[in-house]
Amino acid sequence: MDYDFSGPQSGPMETFESLVRAEFAPKNTYLNTASSGLLPARTVEAMRTAVESAAAGRPTDMFADVEAARASFARLTGIPVSRVAAGASVAVYTGLIAASLPEGAEVLTAEADFSSVVNPFHMREDLKVRAVPLEGIAESVRPGTALVAVSAAQSADGRVADLPAIRAAAREHGARTYVDASQAAGWLDLDADAHDYVSAVAFKWLFCPRGVAFLAVPEDLGGLTPLFAGWVAGERPWDSCYGPVTELAHSARRFDESPALFSYAGARRSLELLEHLGVDAVRTHDLALADRFRAGLDALGHEAVPAPGSPIVSVPGLGHRQEELSSAGIEVSDRAGNLRAAFHLYNTPADVDRLLDVLSR
Repeated sequence: MDYDFSGPQSGPMETFESLVRAEFAPKNTYLNTASSGLLPARTVEAMRTAVESAAAGRPTDMFADVEAARASFARLTGIPVSRVAAGASVAVYTGLIAASLPEGAEVLTAEADFSSVVNPFHMREDLKVRAVPLEGIAESVRPGTALVAVSAAQSADGRVADLPAIRAAAREHGARTYVDASQAAGWLDLDADAHDYVSAVAFKWLFCPRGVAFLAVPEDLGGLTPLFAGWVAGERPWDSCYGPVTELAHSARRFDESPALFSYAGARRSLELLEHLGVDAVRTHDLALADRFRAGLDALGHEAVPAPGSPIVSVPGLGHRQEELSSAGIEVSDRAGNLRAAFHLYNTPADVDRLLDVLSR
């Protein structure tokens, strides 16, 4: 399917496929975006330029890249840029949220969710952390629940949380919501503005370099204390280099980690590309491939973990074939004995068919 689009950087009309093929050229059948996404050519070139410029003593303004990446993430997720902090780690941001909770607060989580979104709460022994099945989170919110923390899409098997229902239940009981969108930002129709906190690493579906992550906080800054604030968290960073920061940024930038600048030099270009292509077009492409794989699995007598509307497909009992598939030039993951395939914009129907062909042998 072709998608015509034009945008701020588009110039002549291009198709979705032609632009993707110009940016990505994997040498294998790469179906492992849930672990790490591929880098576009423009991103690689931007990082190379930044590194070479720094080596020559003429560094580029990579702090401008941080701000451009922050703005792109805000537009892609539908939130004001003033709500977005830039950093490197979901676990760090989860820890920041955990530190803000009062003693005895209840945190509701999904069973077997990714450790970065749940473990920091367990590190505080004075919190009450309760885990329930993903499908039962909304009905499990109760009076006294302070925070609901959940991944938008589960890393292990791709199941998508019912975020509108979770948000409605949280509002009914006066709880805040914290969504880890690491396995969703870039393809899911994510209404980040409906939630109190949203975090995401960018090296998966946003196909950025490692070292880039974002945190969205409420407009009132969510009662968070910027415990790790350094000079970059100042309202005027270059005037905040020595001694205590006398004026923190008035926006979510007060929660910035000192940025991995070379990574952000590339991230800016990756996020520009995603904006240019459009999340809706990417989602349509990704889900069509995942559905093709599920249909092929059915024909082979295999049943995937039910995860409608997800580009992540997890197949019980086939994880042991991961090494065989890798030897055949097909990259997937083995997660808890399940074979996990993840389909993204640079994949094609031929990739799906090749995976099915090897699995059928």
